[in-house]
Order: sequence, then C-alpha cells, then structure tokens
Amino acid sequence: MKRLASSGEKKKKSTSLPDRDMLHSTEPQYTSSGKTVKNVQSAAAQQNRPPQKPRRKKPRWTLEQFSVDPVKGKSRFHDFSLSLGLMHAIADLGFKYCTPIQEKALPDAMAGKDIIARAGTGTGKSAVFLIAVFARLINENKRHQSAEEKTPLRKPGFPRALIIAPTRELVMQIAKDGQALAKYAPLRVVAVYGGTDYRKQERALTERPVDVLVATPGRLLDYVSKRVLNLRQAGIMVIDEADRMLDMGFIPDVRRIIYKTPPKEKRQTMLFSATLTEDVKHLASQWCVKPISIESDPEKGAVEAVRQIVYTVTSEEKYHVLYNLIKTQKHERIMVFTNMKSEAARLNDRLQRNGINAILLTGDVPQKKRQTRLESFRSGNAAVMIATDVAGRGIHIDGISHVVNYTLPYEPEDYVHRIGRTGRAGESGIAISFACEEGAFQLPDIEEYIGNSLTCTLPEEELLVKPPKGENKGRNKGSERGLRNPRSDGGKRHQAKRR
Repeated sequence: MKRLASSGEKKKKSTSLPDRDMLHSTEPQYTSSGKTVKNVQSAAAQQNRPPQKPRRKKPRWTLEQFSVDPVKGKSRFHDFSLSLGLMHAIADLGFKYCTPIQEKALPDAMAGKDIIARAGTGTGKSAVFLIAVFARLINENKRHQSAEEKTPLRKPGFPRALIIAPTRELVMQIAKDGQALAKYAPLRVVAVYGGTDYRKQERALTERPVDVLVATPGRLLDYVSKRVLNLRQAGIMVIDEADRMLDMGFIPDVRRIIYKTPPKEKRQTMLFSATLTEDVKHLASQWCVKPISIESDPEKGAVEAVRQIVYTVTSEEKYHVLYNLIKTQKHERIMVFTNMKSEAARLNDRLQRNGINAILLTGDVPQKKRQTRLESFRSGNAAVMIATDVAGRGIHIDGISHVVNYTLPYEPEDYVHRIGRTGRAGESGIAISFACEEGAFQLPDIEEYIGNSLTCTLPEEELLVKPPKGENKGRNKGSERGLRNPRSDGGKRHQAKRR
C-alpha cells in the first residue's frame, strides 16, 4: 500500500515552479485566473513586480498647435487636405508657407494627375512629390478602413510608390526628407543605391513591406533582376532630375524600370526637371497621360538669394585668390566646384599642402568615403569641400556660406545649380566665380540663361598675395589649369554654343 504524501509535500508540489522547458515555451500559457500570458515566466515576473505608477499619456497633437496666419498671395499647408500625421511632421520641419512650385503642383499631384514640372534645386520640389505620394497612400489606407474592406495582404519587395534619382547623394537626401515627413504616418520609406551596403539594403527590402522606395536606376534594376523587388504594384512613379538622367545616360535604364511598373493608364507619373528640353518633353509624352505642365522659376530664386561676384584673374591667380579667401575672410562652409575630377583632385592636394583641411568629393570616391566626408563637412570638421557637378548633385547641407566656381561650368544650368548650394532657407550666400583666359568664354551663355549680366571685377590686393613658399614643391607649373581636355566629370564635351 503506497504511502500517501504528507500535507507539506502536497503544498510543495502545488507551488513548485514550472520546469525549464515551460519557462521558455512559445505556446500560450494560462494563469490560475484563466488569463492567457505569453509564458509562465512572464506571469511569475508579474506577480513579483512592484506596483508601478500609471504612465501619463502624451496629449494628442492637434492642428491648433501649429498656427500659421493667412498671408495674401501665399498658400499654407493648412489649405490642403492633409492628414494630421503629415501636418504634425510639417510642423516639426517648420514648413509654414508653400514655395511657388509647391503651391502650383500640390493640388494636381494629390489628385493623382500626371505632372511634368520644371523645377530646379532649392525650389522645394522634393516636398511636392513626397507630400503628394504620402497623402495618396494614407487616403488609400483610409478608404479600405471606411469601406470595412480587408486590408490587402502585402508582401515584402512590392513597393507602392517608386522615386528614382540620378545620384546616390540625391537618393539619400530624398529618403531622409521622406522619413522626416512620414514620422507620424504608417508608411515605410527605404532607399537603395549603388556603391555600398548591398546586403543591408537587400534585408531592408525583404524583412518588411515597403511603401515608398527611393532608388538609383542601376541598383534598382539589380534587385529587380534578382527578384528581390517587383514593381507591378508601384502605382505612383516619380522621376527626379530627368534632364540629369539624360546627361548621365540613364534613360535606357529608366525605360526598363517604367516597363516593369503598371501601365501608364493605371499609374500616376510625376517628372521633375530643371530644364524642359525637347528630349525631356518627348519622354514625358511616352510615359504620362495628359500631363499637367507646371513651371516655376528656380533660376530667379537662386540668383536673387545669392550675391554673385566674378573675378577677372589669370589661371595662376585663381589659386591665390581661393587660398586667401579661405584663410582671411569670414566664412562657415565653402564649396568649390571644378569641371573635372582630375582638376578637383589636384586642387584638393594643393590645399592640403598649404595646411587647409579640405575634403574631395568626385565620382571616383567610394560610397563609404563619400558619406564620411559629407558628414565631416556637415559637422564642420572640414570647412572646405572640392567637388565636381556629378558628385555635388543633390547635396543639401545647411550653412554653406560661399560657393566658388574655380572653373566656370560648360552648361549654364550647372551654374545655377552650383550657386543654389548657398543662400538656402532664407539665408544669405556668396557665389564667387573665376573668369580666367578660358573660363571667360562661358560667361555670355550663363548671362543669357539667368537673364542678368555679371559684372567682372579685379580681386582685392590682399586676395592676390601668394601662398606661403615651399608648401607646393614638386607641383607641375600650370597644373591647376586643367582645361586642355574638355571632358567634364559628367562625360559632357564643351560646346561653344549660345543658348
């Protein structure tokens, strides 16, 4: 006859803790009261947890917290039917009144119409297509909820909207702006671009669904060919800097991308370009359905916001003026443009020899180094950046007080793009251009393009003082001229034509 357990043994058995397997089980567990908990370990932890004060809920943000007075002749973001989450992000960013391109393009863009817009850098065009894309996707989500429809099952790798841009820096900037605007919205923005982080970007595409994808054409097509991405659900397509896409030879890739999206009748297409050339208009006619044509005046805004100085100098004097400008005049950040990457490298090397902490940004610089150098410039560790037009495209850094055209660009629109790096967001800026023996030939085309004459002046005597001797030994005489081979970093040849 088996001995019955003592009452103490019964008590010990009934209060024993669950074994190790039960503690780490992922199956639903139940408390003695019948409530389900994730596991017994969490239930035990709850029993021993000291009482906590109830958390105070943050007061919900309301539109009344973002008061913007109406101003005659200006549109506010309040005047558009934007969700509370979008308005909250806009308030955080300090956007109060629309720029001209935003005022003109937002109503049609939010209505789902195809758009071809002439808008250059510094006009606020990125906010146009980002806000329009987000507004449309948020409204689409609301329609499913109001109709009590089951939200369609979404898989990773099927973006709902696609934005393509020609350079890595511009893609990163658009994605950064997009993430800031989507801060309070249930939308996920992901960027893919070449040169770095291939596996990391692939994981970002495959882990969770993507709402808005920002990409350079090459890396995008790579993921599509490997079936990491499928574009058949991308009902919104944005092509930024279409003229630059043409210049850089990306149009065949863009064409391949567009053919993998829904047909143009079932897709909204927005195309933005600094110039509306006949080639750009031809592309728009192929990819858009009855597009709304919108033009802002980016050149006027850039020209009026920046004080422009043109110094008449010899090729040898250019470096003297640049060096003394950096060393003697008050500045915050200086961005120096050259036409060729070889010229940029030589100039950067010469500045380094003279003890100036300059950084180089050309198409030859690997992506990781580009990002490190940009961050160094942005943080103020390096106050001078030497760049070419291709590398400088899409860079948006606050506090650039001076832009120097060490060599005047071959294309007049690049002049406007360059000086648009300064004088942003209402700040003043200075653009200094060197008109040497060869560079002076670019001035007539630039003046015709911007609609203003540029007065040439001689630099002050203190700017012509020679740099310290002995710092540049071993340099070839005239190495900074760099204009004998007229091929720029972007692959364009110099054409002495009037626009």
